[in-house]
Amino acid sequence: MNKFAVITGASSGIGLELAHICAREGFSLLLTARRESQLQALQDEIKKKYGTTVDILPLDLSLPDSPQRVFAQATDKGNQIDLLINNAGFGQFGLFKDTQWETEDQMIRLNISSLVHLSKLFLPQMITRGSGRIMNVSSTAAFQPGPLMSVYYATKAFVESFSEALAEECRGTGVTITSLCPGPTLSGFQEAAGIENIRLLKGRNIPSSRDVAEYGFDAMMRGKRVAIYGWMNRLMTFSVRLTPRTVITRVVKWMQDER
Repeated sequence: MNKFAVITGASSGIGLELAHICAREGFSLLLTARRESQLQALQDEIKKKYGTTVDILPLDLSLPDSPQRVFAQATDKGNQIDLLINNAGFGQFGLFKDTQWETEDQMIRLNISSLVHLSKLFLPQMITRGSGRIMNVSSTAAFQPGPLMSVYYATKAFVESFSEALAEECRGTGVTITSLCPGPTLSGFQEAAGIENIRLLKGRNIPSSRDVAEYGFDAMMRGKRVAIYGWMNRLMTFSVRLTPRTVITRVVKWMQDER
């Protein structure tokens, strides 16, 4: 039976690179994202380069019925889903008092609700057969509050907590849960969130989406629970545990602000 992977947010950035890596490693794919033209281009490219089966499903995962549609298409031919990669998500920059609720509502539904719903749908089958891997793409933002991106940071804190709890629940079942925590990455996220000019990004050697995706794929296949890319990100994440929260929030706000 062919190996099969489902990847959300696959049209760009880390998700796109994970699609290439999974295809390279022999997985058939179901790729989802909102942008149909980018998905179609990626489908053609992967088929030509790797000769693997690639199905696409253009949709908005923030809509309540979208996870069920993904699950239905992934399993309608009796496929055994080996990998579920919950990568879809976005952020928004600005003071909470000034940002739009409609955008934040969509962010919460995409970053949290769809991820949990997809995990709920795919996990039972994995546990029943005793094999499978889920990777949730979180962020180093998960480990501290984030003034000026308060809702985004909070969604990633949820993803991290949920993933680690689920990993423990699945211990001994043959199913692993990995939380991939990138820091700033050349993925298009910064432009979409409107944070290209913040201090956090100035003068940094920002890794490529491909580097982060390779690291995440390897961590997932090894069953690693929390995968933080880059020694500097790991150091910063550790230091948060030793620093008073009031200090951390002030530092993060300063780093998130524009010069």
